[in-house]
Amino acid sequence: MTVEPQQLSARVLAAALRSKEISAREVLDAHFAQIDAWNPSINAVVTQVREEACAAALRADEMTACHAPENLPPLHGVPMTHKDTHNTKGIRTTSGSPVFSDFLPDFDDLIVARFRAAGVISTGKNNVPEFAAGSHTFNEVFGTTSNPYDLSRTVGGSSGGAAAALTTRIQALADGSDMGGLLRNPAAFCNVVGFRPSQGLIPVAPSRNAWAWLARTGPMGRAVDDIALAMSVLTGPDPRVPFHCPVDPADFVALDGAAGSGSRPLSGVKIGLTVDFGLGVPVEQEVADTILVQAQVFEELGAVVELACPDLTDADEVFDTTRAFDMATNLREIVVAHPEQVKPEVVWNVRKGLDLSADELMKAALARTRLHQAVHRFFTDYDVMLAPTTQVLPFPSTDRWPRVVASVPMVSYVEWMRSVCLISAMGCPAVSVPAGFSRGGLPVGLQMVAQHGRDAHLLRVAMAYEEATGHANRAPELPGPATGQRQLLAPGG
Repeated sequence: MTVEPQQLSARVLAAALRSKEISAREVLDAHFAQIDAWNPSINAVVTQVREEACAAALRADEMTACHAPENLPPLHGVPMTHKDTHNTKGIRTTSGSPVFSDFLPDFDDLIVARFRAAGVISTGKNNVPEFAAGSHTFNEVFGTTSNPYDLSRTVGGSSGGAAAALTTRIQALADGSDMGGLLRNPAAFCNVVGFRPSQGLIPVAPSRNAWAWLARTGPMGRAVDDIALAMSVLTGPDPRVPFHCPVDPADFVALDGAAGSGSRPLSGVKIGLTVDFGLGVPVEQEVADTILVQAQVFEELGAVVELACPDLTDADEVFDTTRAFDMATNLREIVVAHPEQVKPEVVWNVRKGLDLSADELMKAALARTRLHQAVHRFFTDYDVMLAPTTQVLPFPSTDRWPRVVASVPMVSYVEWMRSVCLISAMGCPAVSVPAGFSRGGLPVGLQMVAQHGRDAHLLRVAMAYEEATGHANRAPELPGPATGQRQLLAPGG
């Protein structure tokens, strides 16, 4: 093989492994070599299980020798570190918290189990904010993860370690989670792809609250085609979760690199584009300008693009109330038992949930119904919504969160993320794809949204855009010797 394995897409890499062009052990060696080259500078991979991974690679090669390629699993021999908030059987899972710094699960979360069943070799864990709260990856256990495009900047979060591992070619696929944009934000900050699927498409299991709807799990990758491959093995119901989205995994298999035919593959697609979400959401000018010029790309691909947005008047209330309720449901015992060991942003959010009144919960339920109706009306007229993924460029990693966005003060660690939180409240599938770079060389992400259940169609549109632009091909340059990235942020930092 003339191309180094770490440069290959997940789909091409998996095919090469199944056809014996390369061995699982060779791919694993390249994976660990890339960790050794990058991790001292970016601090993305925080736990490694090299001995176990090597044994798994040897077993994979033995399987390859004994089976025809078509009888091997889709991701046979592909190495992957997992998000440190996802439970991994036999691999330390800290959730970025001192409270769980030595926790060793005896089970896999569903998304990890399905990746492993598809042939993935688990190699360790990647860094997260504490309890996946906030879109800046730092914690008291492992320190801060740095942006490979500028080591002084954040990778976002909470799937920040995953995004950094992807863009540095440590791995080709990653698992993540997204309540308030935490798959999409880090994807935008690191020039990769993050996909938040429709509710129930990848069940969140096990879960303390099986009826929760706001948080999702989903894949990240360097290419939309790889996201489709991941969805083909992750999609499907689970008896522990009481709802399911009836999308056939075969819909994602059918994509298989085909964005469309001809020079105008998006003919007939109608797109609504917004920058401020119809609510005056503040967005840095350089981000806004980058998003607006993407309309021309879609028009050249045959789509009709208009400035339009659903009525999101109720979205803030839906998101804020639901997030607070879910945070309190999941973390109240931990905050009560260990108030000094949990970061202040989490304590604030849990207390906000505990203070919710019955009246506030009822108002949020009615607001969600109105929002659903508004979203339905919008997608009666439009196939896809376009918007900025983030309101800011990657900010200095010494800041806990941006205090001002486009001259507008932010009052909480969540407010600067409204561009993704509003979409989360809509309950729709959303994907962030690379949209270019700022004048200073920092990535910008474009957010695409579709109606619930239209996940495969959304990825097809994203694939056509990706093929037309090639922004994801711009990789960061390996920095010089690292000075150490275990940076901890003061509560007021």
